[in-house]
Amino acid sequence: MVGGPLTLVRWLRTLSGGSTATTLAAPDPGRTSPVPSRSDLRPRQPFRLRSVHPGLVLAALDIVGLVVASYLSTVELQNRLPYCGPLAGCQQVAQSTYARVFGVPVAVFGVALSVTLLALALAWWRRGGTMLLLGHYALSFVGVLFEVRFTYIQVVVLRAICIWCAIYGLSLVARFLIAFWVWMHRDRYRRALA
Repeated sequence: MVGGPLTLVRWLRTLSGGSTATTLAAPDPGRTSPVPSRSDLRPRQPFRLRSVHPGLVLAALDIVGLVVASYLSTVELQNRLPYCGPLAGCQQVAQSTYARVFGVPVAVFGVALSVTLLALALAWWRRGGTMLLLGHYALSFVGVLFEVRFTYIQVVVLRAICIWCAIYGLSLVARFLIAFWVWMHRDRYRRALA
């Protein structure tokens, strides 16, 4: 064995006592030693979508939610029914008493929430700041709580699913989970949160 058992012991100590964020590179095919050298150890980068700031990912999801909520708001305010293709759940949900709160279509609140979340995501991306991320996280959490209640009403009470509402709800849950994940791993995004 080239390098001997002492080299292997040193290498194992480096792995166990060193940083946990290391990965083993592919071994050099021309080398005869089974023990990797220090140059074979590379620091692992934290997971990021090809260096895309998470604020931009949140903003993209906020735009998806804004488009869906805007469509539903426009249709509701014109006293029309949303188009759902072969599914009939959208019409049933839109005609129910649960589709309005104090006479205002629920989708209008979705537009207001999505615009606010989009502003927070873009401000966090441009300026950073823990409070902007925390605001996005908190508001998306409130939205998820409402969405859970509204989905329960659709499934249990109305026995109909509005596909547009489901898409909006999924985008809202995704926004909440991403904001939560970044908040829990905020030390990785120190520059983004500064």
